Amino acid sequence: MLLKRILLLTLCLCCTLMAKTQVNTDHMMMVGRNALYFKDYVLSIQYFNQVVNAKPYLYEPYFYRGLAKFYLDDFTGAETDCSIAVQHNPFVPDCYQVRGLARVNMGKYREAVSDYRQALKYEPTNEGLWHNLALCYANLKSYDEAIGVLDTLRNVAPSYTDALNMRAQVHIQREDTLAALVDLEASLAINRFDSDVYGIRALLYMQQERYEEAEKDLTYAIHLSQKGGYYINRALTRYYMQDFRGAMADYDLALDIEPNNLLGHYNRGLLRAQVGDDNRAIEDFDFVITHEPDNTFALFNRALLLMQTGDWQKAELDLSTVIDEYPKFMYGYQCRADVRRKLGRNREAEEDELIVLKAQIEEQNRLLVGGAADEKEEEASEDEATRKASDKNINKYKRLVVSDEAMGETQFASAYRGKVQNRNIYVALQPLFVLTYYRKGDDVSRTIHYHRYVEQINRRRQLPAELLITSAEQPLDEEQIAFHFKDIDEQTARFADDEGTAIYRFARGLDFYLVQDLDEAVDDYTQSLVEDGGLWIAYFNRAVAMYKQIELERAVVNTDLSVEEQQAGSASIRLSEFQVILSDINKAIDLAPDFAYSYYNRGNILSHLKDYRAAIVSYDEAIRLDASLAEAYYNRGLTYIYIGENQKGIADLSKAGELGLYGAYNLIKRFSE
Repeated sequence: MLLKRILLLTLCLCCTLMAKTQVNTDHMMMVGRNALYFKDYVLSIQYFNQVVNAKPYLYEPYFYRGLAKFYLDDFTGAETDCSIAVQHNPFVPDCYQVRGLARVNMGKYREAVSDYRQALKYEPTNEGLWHNLALCYANLKSYDEAIGVLDTLRNVAPSYTDALNMRAQVHIQREDTLAALVDLEASLAINRFDSDVYGIRALLYMQQERYEEAEKDLTYAIHLSQKGGYYINRALTRYYMQDFRGAMADYDLALDIEPNNLLGHYNRGLLRAQVGDDNRAIEDFDFVITHEPDNTFALFNRALLLMQTGDWQKAELDLSTVIDEYPKFMYGYQCRADVRRKLGRNREAEEDELIVLKAQIEEQNRLLVGGAADEKEEEASEDEATRKASDKNINKYKRLVVSDEAMGETQFASAYRGKVQNRNIYVALQPLFVLTYYRKGDDVSRTIHYHRYVEQINRRRQLPAELLITSAEQPLDEEQIAFHFKDIDEQTARFADDEGTAIYRFARGLDFYLVQDLDEAVDDYTQSLVEDGGLWIAYFNRAVAMYKQIELERAVVNTDLSVEEQQAGSASIRLSEFQVILSDINKAIDLAPDFAYSYYNRGNILSHLKDYRAAIVSYDEAIRLDASLAEAYYNRGLTYIYIGENQKGIADLSKAGELGLYGAYNLIKRFSE
């Protein structure tokens, strides 16, 4: 009897432990996917590692870990993990899709074709899979197969303009410009706001010497999206039209947008040299040479300018470098001979002149005996004004450089599609503000947001780090992840020993929030409010954490779900969940009525609920409290546009751009149409 009891007790204990393990791995998977969605890739890998160690027979942790590695550019690791996932479950198309993307980035196009073909067996209407398959064939130069796939994609998704755009690029590769133009015009008939289509069509017009039409297309592309490449190409078009002043202005604008564009600096240097602006031309070539020390074209052009300005020693160094690379470049020897005479080194100058003389005599002798001239690097045509970037004929040093893409050698590798990329093709509000320890860095310095109460908390040093107000959250690195896991234990010990310490509960809640364990974060924020109902920062952050939980439910994170299932899940989000969030925000406003960010967050929630008029009222109050809150102007501007009041919306977007949210300017152009 005793033995039976012992066995029964042991069995119950084992069942309990197994159930606990099940719950833990499920929780780890959930939190890992949270981290993945919110771009905490290093953190997500740590969670998936724990699931792999506990249950190595599941496919999901390998797949999601592979997805995280893909985002971190570890394509080999992504391929390996997805391959293991396929072994465990060969019927999940997303495993093939992500492995295909990883293989594409490693140049394994044939293997990627196999992956996309396999995935299409399970999702035959997935336009992203057809798109990527066509791009793989295009990169393999299997243009007939690419066209066939794109024709199928057109049947699957008639309004999918990227299929037309890609088919146009394939036609360009096959030198069928007429068919390419037909596809581009069909694409614009569906979506006339795609700046890239105007840019591609402009390149076709340039090849056909239809420069006025090319300039018109590029001007409209710039109107839609101020990309440096559009200015570069328009400068070239204007150069062909003899509008040198306009070309120079375009290069200036392109380099304002993309200061490190070497092609822009090189061509502007050539134009400056042509108009006698020698010193500034030298500056442009200096920039190119700093980044590309072996750019012999830039070195030779700088040498000519240094000769013009009398800097003979530097000119000789540049010329010698060019001659070492091109020992048959006779004009280089002539120039160096002139420089060496200026430096008083006549013997060396005579040596250079002798090399040139010998070459001329040898050429004449061959011609006299009826022989063919040596193959020389000569100008193909005196009338040509440009050369391809890949053309290394040094005799073309005077020509403007044109990217190979502009000369019809389209590159396909940058346009692969997939859930892994989630490109935002819709207009979205700026994110919610949150109280946290980190903010994302930016090339343009953002406003430092301030509130007196937050400053008081920081002075008391009750939290493990300085509390910040931001809408630009930053993913954690490994050191930060380790710190917050450790701090969870430390905060637990603090409030375990001293009940009633709401701030420690808040601190642990923020730790959980930062490691993407939103359920635990909400629980801790709730407990902190039980202990201190006046701790309004807990209401504020709990609202953000609950909104993120809803966002995760609506997001395309569960790649096992079809589009229909995802849409059904999104529709099932109950209004009551948003009401709870609004209740928390309103409580924060009651306790801290001068905290502008609560009104801003309330405006966002109301806008998501499509209560646009009420949202505008909340944004109004946020702006009244903080007239420099760019995000509030941006979101109020979009909200005005949602209700058809475009002029008010554009005015707000303009103010947001003025305050540093420069993406607002692209929206202004779009909604000014």
